[in-house]
Amino acid sequence: MARMDRTKKAEVVGSLNGLIGEAGSVVVAHYSGMTVAQMSDLRSRMRAAGASFKVSKNRLVVRALQGTAAEGIAHLFKGPTGIAVSQDPVAASRVAVAYAKENGKLVILGGMVGGTAIDANGVKTLAELPSLDELRGKIAGLLKAPATKLAGLLAAPAGQLARVIGAYSNKEAA
Repeated sequence: MARMDRTKKAEVVGSLNGLIGEAGSVVVAHYSGMTVAQMSDLRSRMRAAGASFKVSKNRLVVRALQGTAAEGIAHLFKGPTGIAVSQDPVAASRVAVAYAKENGKLVILGGMVGGTAIDANGVKTLAELPSLDELRGKIAGLLKAPATKLAGLLAAPAGQLARVIGAYSNKEAA
């Protein structure tokens, strides 16, 4: 493997630091034994969900974690590790967990969400939560439902009154 010079290492550390610092969630996983095709498939699934999967030297990632909220997960970087990162707190974990179920070579070690370190079970639990867009849709539906019911309740007495007046007018006409 070719050696990296200091400036290249500094660029990689700076890039990773920015990526991790802005992330809503980070998932750390072992990828030992995965083929290039499997890795490409994982990366394309991540991209489709608005996340990314990066592989870098552990020493550089640990250095990049310094000064970020994810500093508490530095102990996970041993062996062939990759990181899944997303702005959405759920996207990276959802794709990683789904892919790990299909391919046993991807082993989730843990991660970070909102500045809190979580273990592998925490990542799996996080993956089961609805995404931000799904939550927004549910909230909009909840807010819309009372307005629809209120409009129906307000319209009902007027409709009943109109039917009563109509019945009286039909009765007098007969």
